[in-house]
Amino acid sequence: MESNDLEEEEFGFSRNYFLAKELCSSSKKSARKVSDINLVDEQELREAYAKLEFKHEKEINNLVNSYQKSYAEWVFMLRCGFGLLMYGFGSKKVLIEDFASTALTDYSVVVINGYLQSVNLKQVTVTLAELLMEQLKTQRKLDNHPKNQQPLNTQSMDELISFLDGPHLEGGDSFVCVVVNNIDGPALRDSESQQYLARLAACSHILMVASTDHVNAPLLWNKKMVHTEFNWYWYHVPTYAPYKVEGIFFPPILAHSGSAQTVKTASIVLQSLTPNAQKVFKVVADHQLANPDGEGMPLNNLYTVCRERFLVSSQITLNAHLTEFKDHELVKTRRNSDGEDCLYIPLTSDALQKLVHEINQ
Repeated sequence: MESNDLEEEEFGFSRNYFLAKELCSSSKKSARKVSDINLVDEQELREAYAKLEFKHEKEINNLVNSYQKSYAEWVFMLRCGFGLLMYGFGSKKVLIEDFASTALTDYSVVVINGYLQSVNLKQVTVTLAELLMEQLKTQRKLDNHPKNQQPLNTQSMDELISFLDGPHLEGGDSFVCVVVNNIDGPALRDSESQQYLARLAACSHILMVASTDHVNAPLLWNKKMVHTEFNWYWYHVPTYAPYKVEGIFFPPILAHSGSAQTVKTASIVLQSLTPNAQKVFKVVADHQLANPDGEGMPLNNLYTVCRERFLVSSQITLNAHLTEFKDHELVKTRRNSDGEDCLYIPLTSDALQKLVHEINQ
């Protein structure tokens, strides 16, 4: 009897427990939202962050400089066919760029900043091919390469990679080095970008040095990419340096997105474009400001205006500018009620006016 009483008591306790949980779950849920949290303005937070004095700056510089004694070994590993992957806590941007500028002076170097929100890998590959072609021409070892070939910037990625991996040199003395800051960054984290980077790293005339910071970065690659294409040689090089440059393009967690920072980022990107590209962008911006309630500027209208102002000579030229704008997320496309493709700039009117003002200066 005592055993049955004990079992009944335990059953009653369990039943009451689940009844209580059921009552809790059916009660009114909290109406609080993340958006209700009073967050500081992003620009204000960044200004406060900029005023902070980082500790141990001297020790950090000494640590980074201490890696210079390994530069000769790193160059040797590159010449042996390995890709160098630098990992460890702290920004490694200064370290690997110093390595490239001091130890890789015999090679052409192209830097890819994976911490940016977008990277045009096609343009990077075109640049690599152009640099290699210049080396081959200088050494007069381009005899086996087909002449009168179509311009590099009109070739496909497969054609460009084939050129970079082609048997142009018997001695194999021509190389172009690719330095990738944050190969696991947001601009390169998709599968297609990693596949292209792996194929580039496997090319016979490409040397690759990269840094990684995300703990799950190895999940981006399969066995073939790690051991055959990238052929990584891992180096643990903690620097404990702050991610100053890398953090500029990321909104702080404790701040709401401010238009000032968005305008600043867009302005930085526009300054890197050609004057004609900036003027084409301003055409879209002026149209959007003049029609704030519109659905965007139709592509045909944009081409007509740009032709009249002698900003572009053909639709191909305009498309090249638009591709650059879209890659940098300066403009987006949507269809209007008439089914036309229209361009619009994803900024508020106030932010767009500030950006246009900066362009005009």
